[in-house]
Amino acid sequence: MNTDIIQVRVDLSERGYDIHIGSGLLQKTAQYVQSATPLTHAAVITDSNLKTSHAQIVAEKLAMEDITCDLLTIPAGEASKSLTRMEQICTELLTAEADRHTVIIAVGGGVVGDLAGFVAASFGRGIRFIQIPTSLLAQVDSSVGGKVGVNLATAKNMVGAFWQPSTVLIDPLVLHTLPEREYRAGLAEVIKYGVIMDADFFQFLEDHVEQIHARDANVLKTIIHRCCQLKAEVVEKDERETTGLRAILNYGHTFCHAIETVTQYGQYLHGEAVSIGMECAARLAESMGRIDQQFIARQQSLLTACQLPVTAVALDPAALLQAMQHDKKVEHGKLRFVLPTTLGHVELVDDVPAELVQAALTG
Repeated sequence: MNTDIIQVRVDLSERGYDIHIGSGLLQKTAQYVQSATPLTHAAVITDSNLKTSHAQIVAEKLAMEDITCDLLTIPAGEASKSLTRMEQICTELLTAEADRHTVIIAVGGGVVGDLAGFVAASFGRGIRFIQIPTSLLAQVDSSVGGKVGVNLATAKNMVGAFWQPSTVLIDPLVLHTLPEREYRAGLAEVIKYGVIMDADFFQFLEDHVEQIHARDANVLKTIIHRCCQLKAEVVEKDERETTGLRAILNYGHTFCHAIETVTQYGQYLHGEAVSIGMECAARLAESMGRIDQQFIARQQSLLTACQLPVTAVALDPAALLQAMQHDKKVEHGKLRFVLPTTLGHVELVDDVPAELVQAALTG
């Protein structure tokens, strides 16, 4: 294997796997795929934006190794993360004569990865799959950890499974083709990791904003590597969210998912909603005496420097509160939030008063 490729191990016993990170890795797809899980038939699932670019490269590299490959495409966008699209893909797999030895390969951002992973978890009661994330958000977060699923019209990520990939292949070079808005949206999840687990990493981001905007290869490799390390550390300790530790990865997401639901997944990219949600969570934490203004100032300054939104425009607080009742962290009808105590540390807080939540929403 190439020494320029960094590996991060997700140690989950028999479900464990390696994350490979390195420039040019897309061109070596077949080598790494065969090493992770030998196969003769692959179903590459991608979206309409990537069908003739990254996904086509993956399909061609697999075909060169005499692997039968079917390329299945969904429309780009959050709306495709649905039960309807899942049924479409499963039907196409049947047409392609897929069986329990077929390997699903997700080539795309978080929508593709989540949907393809849920298809893999369900088709034939579970088949192998591989993540090849092509967005920054997917590379640093959603492709790692085995959370797969789809949205309902009234609730984000409410239908799904835990289904670990056989491997994750991350090529930072593909980020150079990512539209600017989507690239910036991914930075919200990057900043999240600094806030919840690593104050030194947060400082690194503050010190390298210019290189981040320039998509500097070395800085991106460092960022992706560290985020994957942190995600792996949490997943290893709480794979299926049974201890509460994995919930820290949802910092800002209770607000975020409500915003996405109320706007019908059409107004904000996921990372943009995460950014707004992080700001709401910080305001909520301050109102409860958990953090000071300096924390809020640093978080807002970095989000703003990365050209991310920090406020939602003209959303009904009552509708947002109602949407939050469908959040997976709700217990016995009581809202729970991941809130910071200091930079680099957050906690899951029970039974937060609705009036404080509403005040955080309105700023």
